[in-house]
Amino acid sequence: MAKQKIQKPNQPVIRLPWVNSMGVIGDPGCEGLGTYNMKVFAGTLEKSAEDDITLIAGDLVPAGTEHYYREISELTEAIAQNDIYVLRGNHDTGDYEKYFGRRNYALLANAFSVVVLDNAMRTFEEEGLELLKQVLAMEEVQRVVIAFHIPLPNHYIPNSVSKEELHRLRTAYEPWKHKVKYFLCGHVHSRFEDVVDGIPLICTGGGGALIEDVSEEIRACDVEHHMVHFFTENGELRYRFDELPEDSYDRERKEPVMKENLEKTIAAELMAHLRYLMFADRAGRRGMMKIANLFEALAASEYHHARNFYSILQNRVPFGESVEAFIPGESFEHRHFYKMMEAYAGEKGSLLTKQAFSGAASAEKVHEELLKEAAELECFDRKEIFVCPICGYVMAGDQVPERCPVCGGPSRQFEVFQAGQS
Repeated sequence: MAKQKIQKPNQPVIRLPWVNSMGVIGDPGCEGLGTYNMKVFAGTLEKSAEDDITLIAGDLVPAGTEHYYREISELTEAIAQNDIYVLRGNHDTGDYEKYFGRRNYALLANAFSVVVLDNAMRTFEEEGLELLKQVLAMEEVQRVVIAFHIPLPNHYIPNSVSKEELHRLRTAYEPWKHKVKYFLCGHVHSRFEDVVDGIPLICTGGGGALIEDVSEEIRACDVEHHMVHFFTENGELRYRFDELPEDSYDRERKEPVMKENLEKTIAAELMAHLRYLMFADRAGRRGMMKIANLFEALAASEYHHARNFYSILQNRVPFGESVEAFIPGESFEHRHFYKMMEAYAGEKGSLLTKQAFSGAASAEKVHEELLKEAAELECFDRKEIFVCPICGYVMAGDQVPERCPVCGGPSRQFEVFQAGQS
């Protein structure tokens, strides 16, 4: 029988003399256990295998029901390659202790210690603070990480515990403050580093949940999904952030039959998405708005299915490089493939197919031009994009023609895409 990876502490102090490093994963599941989020989590679990143990810094699930706890536990057990410890987040309610053990405990590793405190309800439990005092008082304990879910008051975000809670925590560690090397937390779907009471604060929430804007200084577009490694070097306890590599969790796309069936499924889901959208359009033109609304909803559902399947196959690249990565495909389509297919359709007398490839090629050329502009992320300033719903031609600029230059569709029908305020 395989060894259980998820450890469930049943005593306040656990000695791990063989442990020299620890990986930390923040907030894998609070926004849901969808395939995309869980692929990120799977990638962090694989990455954290280079450490002796892994600590998940809370919010494993969107809500503390049996269903979600079973699902995240099964996934973790299937992928993790080292022992997993957990601290409780504000989403980890219900039967948390049944699945993950004590809410307050300490791990005494070879060269450092971690004291896990529950502050999921924005207050530190007395049991945890007393444990912190007990551990810090131990002569053998010299380098300590105090870990909890919700950040302490800091310079970046107001989403933190109160100053009164910081005072309660400080009162507990003050006599041994020199032993406390780091504060560690999650909760915020990003990453930042700060200093609180002269002690470095590390916040990491990049283990699955979608990255979000934290402040004007910490924007989502500047942060990748990531994890944190703690290790000793030259007698000092250090840490580093590690962004997920491009091939993060590729185990399932490497299996040939699975890969082929995923590709077929994606194509089928996207075809259903298109069919439903086209039928919704037909229903809307006939004034049957409830039917149109139903089919638009079904189309959205099929798209999300396709996205989930595609996320398993996707070879993810850092966001800053993502826009530029789309340019070669657009270039190949309009410069080579579509021209070739247009000529072939003409030879066969398939005039509708010829027309479709001709119109698409014109649009793909504009796609390439716009993507080249957008590759300079901070400089891209197109606030309005217009799309002809008849042929798909794309237009950008202060003025658009009265009619589509490709198919002649009237401007009153153009779909307008306006950028929101950044």
